[in-house]
Order: sequence, then structure tokens, then C-alpha cells
Amino acid sequence: MSAPQISAREAQVLALLGEHLSNAEIAAQLVISVRTVESHVSSLLRKLQLPDRRALARHAAESARTQESRPAPALPEPLTAFIGRVRERGELAEAVRGHRLVTVVGPGGVGKTRLALAVAADVADDFDGVWFVDLVPITEPGRVGAAVAAAVGVGEQPGHGIDDAVLAALAERRALLVLDNCEQVRDGVAPFLERLLAACPRLRVLVTSRARLMVPFERAFPLAPLSRVGGDESEAVALFMDRAAAVGHPPGPAVSEGVVTICERLGGMALAIELAAARWSTLGLDGLATGLSDQLRILTGGPRADDRHRSVRAVLDWSHDLLEPQDQALLRRVSVFVAPFTAEAAAEVAGFAPLDPAEVVDGLGRLAEQSLLAVTPSATGTRYHGLETIRQYGTERLADAGELIEVRSRHLEWCSTGATVLRGASGADWRARFDDVADDLRAALTWAADRPERRADAHRLAVSLAELAFSRNLLGESQQRYEQAAGLADDAAGAAALRQAAAVAGCRRLGDDMYRLHRAAGEAASRAGDSVGAGCDLAAAATVAYRFSTSFTRIPPVEEVVAMLAEARELSGDAPDGEAAVALAEAAVVADAYGALQGDTDNTAQETVGCAERAVALARRTGDPVAESAALDALSGARSWTGDAFAVAAAARRRIDVLASVPPGPGGTHELMDALAMAAGTALGVGELAEARRWGSRLADHPLLAEAGHHAASWLLVADAFAGRADDVLGRSVPFLDSWEHSGRPRSLSLGAAASSVAMIHGLRGDQDARSAWLSTVERADTAPQHRHGYGAVFDAMVLLHQGEVDVALERVAPEPDRVWKWVCWIWLHWYLALRAEAAVLAGHPDARARIDAARAVVAGNPVATAQVDRAQALLDGDLAGQLTTAAAFDAAGCPYQSARTLLLAGGGHTAAGAAALAALGLAPTAAR
Repeated sequence: MSAPQISAREAQVLALLGEHLSNAEIAAQLVISVRTVESHVSSLLRKLQLPDRRALARHAAESARTQESRPAPALPEPLTAFIGRVRERGELAEAVRGHRLVTVVGPGGVGKTRLALAVAADVADDFDGVWFVDLVPITEPGRVGAAVAAAVGVGEQPGHGIDDAVLAALAERRALLVLDNCEQVRDGVAPFLERLLAACPRLRVLVTSRARLMVPFERAFPLAPLSRVGGDESEAVALFMDRAAAVGHPPGPAVSEGVVTICERLGGMALAIELAAARWSTLGLDGLATGLSDQLRILTGGPRADDRHRSVRAVLDWSHDLLEPQDQALLRRVSVFVAPFTAEAAAEVAGFAPLDPAEVVDGLGRLAEQSLLAVTPSATGTRYHGLETIRQYGTERLADAGELIEVRSRHLEWCSTGATVLRGASGADWRARFDDVADDLRAALTWAADRPERRADAHRLAVSLAELAFSRNLLGESQQRYEQAAGLADDAAGAAALRQAAAVAGCRRLGDDMYRLHRAAGEAASRAGDSVGAGCDLAAAATVAYRFSTSFTRIPPVEEVVAMLAEARELSGDAPDGEAAVALAEAAVVADAYGALQGDTDNTAQETVGCAERAVALARRTGDPVAESAALDALSGARSWTGDAFAVAAAARRRIDVLASVPPGPGGTHELMDALAMAAGTALGVGELAEARRWGSRLADHPLLAEAGHHAASWLLVADAFAGRADDVLGRSVPFLDSWEHSGRPRSLSLGAAASSVAMIHGLRGDQDARSAWLSTVERADTAPQHRHGYGAVFDAMVLLHQGEVDVALERVAPEPDRVWKWVCWIWLHWYLALRAEAAVLAGHPDARARIDAARAVVAGNPVATAQVDRAQALLDGDLAGQLTTAAAFDAAGCPYQSARTLLLAGGGHTAAGAAALAALGLAPTAAR
């Protein structure tokens, strides 16, 4: 809480000043004199360079809030006391404070992890977040970022990989990241840290590894064995004594010389000392001495193993040789488990001759007693876990015993069976059950994928892991596993996996990947002799290029797509599936071409609709709901070019009904998310605010968008803004903005409209500074300035009319709708026309009546826009009763803002009721007419 130069008593006084206590009250609470309090206050003013007591109180309150908001360090709780390393502990803490990347380097078992944890706890108050990441379970370099994301609590964002999400989350944080056991994935850690440190200038990283990472910013901190000098005062002896006392028989002073000798012979290695101390209660000093003399020997570990590493191996050899044969077999066999495992799992993998499955539970207990396995209670039962050094040792023993292939094969079978069970599982604990075994599934897949005779098993496990990762919302891994499965399969199965990968890429809003994967699927299908499938895949790639063009970083050249579509048409022939896929692609191409023409001819618009209707009919014949929904989306888009907003909304709603029976796989999920977004947007276009909120809420609650609040809440924000629900909009605006910032500030029409709707609410509240800030966000959140002529004109006009600036509002909607049709015909046309009519009436424009008539012809059927036009008519005619009738219409349509505005426009005795209604919505009163 306090700076280093402030004493403990001064810190107490400062805290009480923050609670606004007088000197006498502080003196009474701390049981000191008032004069002493005055002295401390003077000292604090001098040390903190603050002008007066009030400034001290503010400083104390701000410090308290900072401490309360700072999350607790996410560090594992040590099970035993940290012994020794006083000098190293202080030096490493200073290194972490002064350098961006510090790597604690030393051999296995020297105590790198314990020291890193102790130092991380020591310096935690210097950071606004501390996270620990154990990389032991990570067997693939590419998954380092995912492990960090899981520890930090960051999810994947649509359109970005998980590494990008971590970079965005930590970009502005003064945080400390502790990466433990980096040596086995050094090729993944090094490039990840280079990107991380470049993007996060305030971040500090503390690494433990057996070798330097050789990356920029790195400062190595070599860690030597524990001090063995100084007799019973040495750190090594202190560690031995503490661990020996923990097993129930603390050594007395008479044996101190013998303990010193043992520690000397163990080379001061922390792991070796702890293992020896664990034997103290059963072997005593003479037993340990005998064991060291007769069994502990320096093994030749190859040119890469130094003497200290050989010492750890020697201790493990000695400890292993003291085990019964059944326990030796169990120790080496359970080394294949990457994550903590249950006794049942151990029995399945390790329970074969000479080990009886029934003996496994007792054996695990004995190994835990020998400190060779750690015991961890969990919600799903007791779990066991071997330290990484012991796991590596066990793997070597497996190879020596000729059991490596057998045990890894049994582990693979256990993983495959578990994955199959999980694929059919459900319930509240499903995620926890997957998380418990996920690292083992990945390790088994890595092993099997490298063995030609296990390709089929690896393919099945890759598909299972892809499905499970998708259900777990690990979309990046899901796509990776589907692509991996494709590489392990024949061409026919590979094409199927690539189609799934493309669908997952769609859920991630990665248009380039969708396009690439559909084309790859087509190539695989063609090699397999499936010409129809190949044609469908190429047609799908062509459709993606137009339908999801805003999700591309590089839109494919038109010539390439047209040529691909021609090839798809030739390959598909007259097969129903192929015809439907090609028709959808053709509809997408025609719609895009029509958009480029900007609607110059009615014939082109009808041609677009005709192509889309044909695609819908052909897709319906195939019985594929996903294909039919995609065709309906094309029809919805085609209808929008004709200006028929009701037909647009109807087609969008049909998509959700069509998809109701589709299981939650990647293809169906991608289509459903798009359908919900379009249903919400098109419902807004026809004034169905309740429907827009319903579809928007379903989209916002979709689990795949849990980490993408900006996409999930976009249409919900707009619907609430039109209704005037200020509290709801402002409540969602902060997480919307945070999510958008953390995801790398993507651009889309819906994001721009959402930001603009928040700006409008601030304008209706009279907060011009906040409105300006959000309008700046609009400029960065949308893809094209033309869009802002649509929703921008609508939202600006609403604010201007609210503020009584009718002439400026009239200018904002001055362009004739048919001049700006492409900007306003979609969701915003009805709103634009109604506001244009109202602004004309309030400004006394000579064409006001003509604008009312023109708007009424288009918006008929839209409850909100119709009421707004009716109100404009009543205002023009001086019809007070007609005005008040529209207030009830607005209420019925779920638009309380316009209802309240109607009362204010009516004036007289209705003004107070209108002002009260606006205040209830959290909005400011409107300006007088």
C-alpha cells in the first residue's frame, strides 16, 4: 500500500486518514499520542510531496481502491515451506523488477520452480496481475499461447488466433507472467515470447528452463545447487531437516554431521535431498548412508547431461531400486500420463502382468508415500501426478523394460475411449471432465501421429479432439485438429475433415481460412474420385468469397473465383447437391455484381432475386438445412436490393426455423450465428424491436461468443437504443468496448452501428463529450464510410431532433432516399424516411406533406416508423388527439422513448408526463419546439 520509504506506523496513519478520521480519532485507534499522529502526518506530507491533509486522504483512498481492485496472484499454493535461497531470492526479485524477461536456468531438480514461485509472491504487489503457467502438459510448441490464455483467463476472439487474444489482453497491463518448465517446448516458447514482449511493453516474464531461450530482452539467472557449507546451518541441511521432520521423525542434533555428508554426496540438489529425507523415517542415517554407498552411482547420461543432472538420475535410480518390482512397474507405466490421473485410469493403462490391476490402488499409495507421486484431491476424485523429472525418468525405464510401445498403446486406447465417451456426454461437469484429460488426449495424439502403423488411430483421435475442442469453445484448436485429421486420413476422409475445419474457421470469422480449406477439400475430394463433392467444395469456396467478404484480409481476385465456379459447375453436373451448391454460388456472384452496379435497373434486382429463389428451391430438395439457410441468406440479401424490407426480414426469420433441427456442429453453429445476427438486424429494419431483442439476446447468449461480447451484443445495443433504454445500453457499452479493444478493434457494419447507437444514447442524455468519444469509435469500427450515411444519418437526426436542432436534422437527412439507396435501403430505410418526414414538419419545410406521403407508402407495416409518420402528420395538421394516439402506438411497439417524446411534442399538460417518462429511461428532457 505504501512506498518503500514509509514506515509501518506511517502506513497505518495514512490508511486512517483515507477514512477521514481526525488526529484524535487516529491516536485513540492506534493507542498513540495526538502529537505523535501530527508528527507522522508531517512526515507523510514531506515523503509523498503532497500539499495538505486533504491530499493525503485522497492519496490513501486511491491506494486502497487500487489494492482492492488488484486480483490476487494466480500462483499455486506451496505444500511445504520454502527453505533457503535467501540471497538468490532477493537477487531474482530485483532482476524481475528491473528486466522484462528473466530466465532461471539450472538442471532438473535444482529448485527452479519453487524459487520462481517464492519470488513471484514476493513481488506480486508491484504488478496488477500475476499468473503462473506450467508448461509440463504441453507437448506441442504451437499450444504455448493456449496454455497462457487458459491461465490468464483469455478466450479466443473471432477473426484472431488465441496468441493474438493473449497479446491484446496483456497489451496495457503491468503484469507478471511465470512460465515454468519451458525446456520441452522451447521452440514454441521463444517465438511466442518475442511477440508477447514486443506487444506488451509493461509486461514482465519470469521463466524456468534448463537452457536459455535466446530471445530478445532475456536476462539469464543461473541457479546453482543449494549451499552445502556451514555445517548444520547450510541451506541443504536445513531443507533435509525440514522435509525429514515432515514425515514424522525429525533428526536430532547428534546426526547433523551425517546429514551434512548425505547432502554433500547428493550434490546439493533439492529434489535429491527431498527424496532422501522422505526415506529418513524408515531407513535412518545408517540406511541412507548404506544406500548412498552401495546403490547411488553416477550414471552416464550422454554428452548433454551434466554432473548435477546425473546426480538427480542417481537418486531416482536409488529410490527406484528400493521399490518392489510391482511398484517399479507401476512407476514407469504411469509416467505416460501428462495430467493428474485417477486410480481407475492407472489400472487401465498400467494394470497388466506382472502387475495385477487390483494392486494398482495400493501401489499408487505407496508411490505417493515415497514422494514419487503427488496426490491431489479434486471434484472428480483423488488424482495422482508425477513430477516432470520423475515422468522423464519413468519413460526411460519403460524403454529399458521394452514396454514403451505397449504402455503408450494402452494409453492411446484409454484416451480414445475417453474421448468417445466425452463426445456423447453432457451435464454441468462436462467441461471439467474434458479439461482433466485434454492434455493426455493431445499427448497421445502427438505420439500416434508420428507412427505410421497408428495413423488410423491418430486420425480418429484427432477428429474426436476436434469435436471436443469445438464444444469446449477452443475454436483455434478445433480447426487445427480437423486439419491434422485431414493430414492423417485418406483423401475421402480428409475432404470431410477439411470441410469441418472450414466451418470452424467460419465461426472464427476467418474468411481466408474458409476459402483455403474449402478449396483444399475440393482437391482432396477430386483425388478421391468424388467429382460431385469436389464441385460442392469449390462452389462453397466461391460462395464464401462473396458471402463473407468482410471477414477476409485479402479478397480473392474475381477472375480466380469465376474460374473456380466454372470448374465447380462442370464437376457437379446435374447431381442435386452439386446443383444446389453451384446455384448458391451463382446467386452470391450475381448479388455482388448487382451491388457494384448500385441498383441502376429493376431488371438486375429481379435477376438477383430469381437466382436466389432458385438456390433456395434446389437447396430445399437436398434436405440439407444448412444449405437451405445459406440460400435463404442469399435471398434475404437479394430482397434488400429491391427495398422490400419485410421480405428481407421474413427470409431471415425462416433461416432460424430451418436450422432448428440441426445438431450443434461447426457448420450448423456457424450458420445459426449468422442467421441470428441477420434476424436481429432485419427485425430492426421493420420496426419489430421485441423480435430484434429476442434474436439479439439469443446471439449474445451463444457460448461461442462468450469471449466476443462486441459481436454478440451489437444488435442488442441498437435495439435498446432505438427503444431509448439508456441504462441497458450504457450497461452493455463498457463490456462491448472492452471486448472490441481486446479483440484487436475489428471492423464491420454491425460494430459501427452498435457504437453509433451508444453515441446516440449519450446524445439523448446530453453528454456531448461521451457522444464525441463514441463517434470516434464508430470511425474505427466500421468498414466503409458509406454505411455511416445510413445508420449515421438516422442516429444523428434522432439526437438533433431531441435537442431541438430541427434545421440541422433536416440537413442531415436531406438526400433523397433513391440517391443514397445503397446506404439506407437495408436496415435503415424506414427509420430514415420517418425521420425525414418528421424533420420536414418540425422545420416547416414546404415539401413536408409530400415527404409524409412518400414515407407512408414505404413504411406501412412497420409499427414504429408508421407511428412516427402518423405523428408527423398529426403535428402538421395540428391534430392533438392524433398525436396522443401515436403515443399508445409507440408503447405497443416497445418504443418508450418515442412515446415520451410524443407527450413532450404535444405540450401543455402532457409535458410533465413526457419529461418524467424520459427521466425514467435515463434520458435528458428534449428541447422546446
